[in-house]
Amino acid sequence: MDIDGFALVTGGASGIGKASCHALAQEGASGVMVADLNLDGARETAAALESVATHPDFRAEAVQVDVSQEDSVRAAISRMVELFGRIDYSVHSAGVPGGASDPIAAASFPDFKRLLELNVHGAFLVTSLISAAMKSQEPRPVHEKYPERGTQRGVIVNLASISSYITLPHMVQYNTSKHAVLAITKTAAIDNVANGIRVNCICPTWTDTPMVKEATQVVTGLEQRLLVGIPMGRLCRPEEVADTVLYLCSHRSSFTTGAGIIMDGGMSLSCKT
Repeated sequence: MDIDGFALVTGGASGIGKASCHALAQEGASGVMVADLNLDGARETAAALESVATHPDFRAEAVQVDVSQEDSVRAAISRMVELFGRIDYSVHSAGVPGGASDPIAAASFPDFKRLLELNVHGAFLVTSLISAAMKSQEPRPVHEKYPERGTQRGVIVNLASISSYITLPHMVQYNTSKHAVLAITKTAAIDNVANGIRVNCICPTWTDTPMVKEATQVVTGLEQRLLVGIPMGRLCRPEEVADTVLYLCSHRSSFTTGAGIIMDGGMSLSCKT
């Protein structure tokens, strides 16, 4: 995939974020900053990357970040630039699950605000502040073999959900937050074209992450209910999402920006929710 730059990954302690860290290291990234509210988990991921990285001078670092807090996001980005000199790839995977499952008439306003604060405010802060950092750094050729593809300053990949496109019942707070992440992505993409920064979004269905596993262990029969709406008959794998992260970071997607890539095993084709 010709991944050779420096990456900042939020939510890198587990799930899709962790898988993305591993994929980037394996494909040749020069360095990865693992950012997560769970600092111990981020450190564990960073330590594990050393054994799978393929770049001879690879470095991995961990930093604690609360993506809902501007000062925390600014500090993480500053630390990234201080240690690595630039940010070539930003993968924003930090977020929280869907909250309470209630019809709109019974939905909790505090729960609604909590999801917007973490999922939407976080996506805005990371995308906005990373855009500013990338804008100030020197552009690089998209690929030495393809000079006609021009230059770029960086790539931003946000993680959203199939709920950015379809509406799951009794999940107004989650549906709203994921629609908003896609809107942030599209706005950032058009605003950043002139800056040589591409911004895209991945929208997976239910994925086999620790958060989903925890939910299926608590709620009897939940996993089977989730699978009913997925024609492929299984959950998405974190590594599959990480493969798409690699594609969007690489020169192979050099003409792609503002896209919301659906990864749902056919779920949105049948809409059996």
